[in-house]
Amino acid sequence: MAKVLELVFDAEHGTAKLTVRNPKDSLTPLEVKTAMDQMVQGNVFITANGFLVSPKSARIVDRTTQDIVLP
Repeated sequence: MAKVLELVFDAEHGTAKLTVRNPKDSLTPLEVKTAMDQMVQGNVFITANGFLVSPKSARIVDRTTQDIVLP
């Protein structure tokens, strides 16, 4: 099972997505929003679409893999 936190931002020239592997289960919306705001304010990331401008959305994606045994 692979779980990721996807953070989507408005950037200078479109949108940008950052992915965090294995986020803690107890994350709250306020914690995520606060972290995203800090990333924007700190100009810590520059993407193909430029610097981050504002938080847009966030989601946790949980994927599971099941092998299929072929006869």
